[in-house]
Formats: sequence, structure tokens, C-alpha cells
Amino acid sequence: MDSGTWYSATAYITMAGRCIIRCNVTVSPIMPPGNACTAILSELRPGLPVSREGALQLIGCCDDDLPSLLAAARAAKEQFKPRAITYSRKVFLPLTNLCRDYCGYCTFRRDPGDPGAHTMTPDEVLEVARVGEKLGCTEALFSLGDKPELLFAEMRNTLRHLGYKSTLHYLEAMCELVLRETSLLPHPNPGLLSGEWVARLAEVSPSMGLMLETTNTDLLGPGRAHDNAPDKVPAKRLRTIEEAGKQHVPFTTGLLIGIGESVEDRIDTLLAIRALHERYGHIQEVIVQNFRVKPTTPMAKWPEPGQGDMLRTIAVARLLLPEVNIQAPPNLSAPYYEELIEAGINDWGGVSPLTPDFINPEKPWPHLEQLRLRTEAKGCELRQRLPVYPEFVPSITAKSGLLSERVQATIGNDLLVRRAA
Repeated sequence: MDSGTWYSATAYITMAGRCIIRCNVTVSPIMPPGNACTAILSELRPGLPVSREGALQLIGCCDDDLPSLLAAARAAKEQFKPRAITYSRKVFLPLTNLCRDYCGYCTFRRDPGDPGAHTMTPDEVLEVARVGEKLGCTEALFSLGDKPELLFAEMRNTLRHLGYKSTLHYLEAMCELVLRETSLLPHPNPGLLSGEWVARLAEVSPSMGLMLETTNTDLLGPGRAHDNAPDKVPAKRLRTIEEAGKQHVPFTTGLLIGIGESVEDRIDTLLAIRALHERYGHIQEVIVQNFRVKPTTPMAKWPEPGQGDMLRTIAVARLLLPEVNIQAPPNLSAPYYEELIEAGINDWGGVSPLTPDFINPEKPWPHLEQLRLRTEAKGCELRQRLPVYPEFVPSITAKSGLLSERVQATIGNDLLVRRAA
């Protein structure tokens, strides 16, 4: 019997009252554990992505097959980016934590009047950026709630006082301020964007990002993770990512696992990202982020994905996207984050020596020296990159203007951050 073939069969289902229903079903052949995964892994070819069917088999592999899956993912990573694991040294700038979305897992967002609700002033933005500059940071990560002025009069008043029409206008100005007054490069995560706003922000930042999170629309339902979160509609987020692709903007996206999605949803989310990258070639990084419980949220008693979940999802992401940068945040997998290298990541994402992770403040960044030692213990070299990945740098430096000048002043011959003399 061919282990890779599925077969049709007839099933007879007995219902209450002795009613018998006859139906055709599709079944897989019975096989010893591990045969399907072993066959899929044996057919992998360097640089060629695994199929959806293969990915579904692999993400559900048994513990005995996990070492083989990880070995294949690590080999694919070494084929793509040998030896090095990169990271971006950043300052985290929570421009505003007011947000019109109410996600079931989020502690970042606030309503006006809530403890900790805040919109940064230009002086605050510049102060943090300048301290980060002295600490060797090259990225200014702007995170903010999605269009809070559409819901809150208080945000409209704040923007009017600052002299801006919208949160996006204010973000644009703060990116330009950091770019003009410091050596840092802005990387905004502004939520949903029109094509016009993608173009405007691309003038003041070399890259930008938006987490797709999931393509499962069921999570928008009552009591689910994205209930009352109008900006988390998957089609809208895919549209923003596509707009960036049409304009050749280096783009970061990814999935959030453990929020109520199935493993099939994870595969389909990765495939949606892959389809856009195959069409436009602009996905610079895919983040595999794990849900972590926060006690004050509606999902406070929701189970977290385990280490095995993360390892399998990252490994399959690597095999589905063999020539795309795969990242996982080290602070969300502490204390054993170095094991993620075995699953095929080639990047740790943004790590700050100054500011906390405002999205996950209970999970501190690892010390950069500790990150280096743990990375080296896995046989890799830790290297600092810009918020834009090396393979996308030439498209930025080919342009004229301040953004290009800032990038050129920071990179070495390998298009990573220039090493200290």
C-alpha cells in the first residue's frame, strides 16, 4: 500500500432509532507511526517548500519524529542563512496605547482614563531615541493602537493639541523626527494601512510591519480572541500586506499561535503569507509568536502553547518558507529560548538594552551578552542587523534622500550593522 495515497471508502453510521446512513469518506491507510513524516522529510529538496499536505503531517508529528523534523528545518535554515543568527538592537516606542480593538489577550491597549493610558509627546520620543542611540541601537520600533481617534474623543483632542489630523499623521511625523535627529531607523507597526499610507510611511522608514496572526475568521466571533476587534479581520490585514507588496516595501508579518486556532489554521496562515511573497517578493520576515497568559485579560485561563507546539510550528514555517527569514521572540520562550535555533529560526527579532517589551511587559528581554552566549552554544554567531534585512537594503540605498543616507552610514560590506572597530 502506498503510504502517501488517500483512499475512498464507504462508511455506515447507525443513528438513534436504528437509522443507517451510508456515505463515502476519504481515509488514509493505516501505517506504523512515523512512516508518513519520514517519507515527507526524505523527499525534501534544498530551497523547495513543502506542500500543504506535507506540512499538515509534519506539524502533527509524534515525539519520536520531532528530532528528524527539527534536523530538516535546521538544515534548511543553514542552506538559507548559514551560521549566523541575527537580531535588531532597538528602542521600543509605544507612541499611543489607546486602541479601538479589544483583543482577548492584550494588556497593551488602554481606554482614555485607564491607569497607564498614554500618548507620547515628541520630546518623549526623541529622549528615548537618543538614549538608545548611545547604547548602540539602530531601530526605533513604533507600536501603537489602531486608529484610536475613530473611537475616542480624547484622542482626537490630543491630536488636535499636537497639531495633527490623525494618529497616522502623527506617526509619520515622529518617524521623520527620529530619522532627522538621530541615527536610528524607524520601523512602524501602525495597523491597517491604505496604499497611500504605505507610500507615505515608506518615505520615513525602511521597513514596516503588521502581524497577520491568523486567517481564521471564527476568532472574530463572540467570546473569541478577536471579538470586538474590527481591525483584526484577516482579509483587511492581508490587503495591507498586499499593498506593501505592490509598492515593494520590505514587510514583517507573522502568526500568533495558541489563541484558539487549529494547526490547519497555522498552515493556512503561513500559506497566505507565502502566496503574497511569491507574488511580490517583499516579505522580509515571518514571526512565529506564542500566546502568553496575562492575568487581567479575558483569556487569563487560556492554555499556553507548549515548547513542542512552538518547535513544530517554527520548523514547519521554515520548511514552508525555506528562503524567508523566520523569527521567534526569545523573551516569550525563556528560559530555554536557544532551543528555537534547532527548529530553524535565523533571527531573534528586536531586542532592547533600554526599553521593555510593552506588549509583553512581564517577559523581559534577555541580556544581549547572554543572548550571544546562548546563540554561540548552538553553533551560531550572533549578528546585529538593521530593521530592514540585508537582502532588502539595496532597494533602500538605491534611492536618494535622508533615509538612504542613514542606512548607508550604518551598514558594513555584508549589509549588516557595521562592526565596531
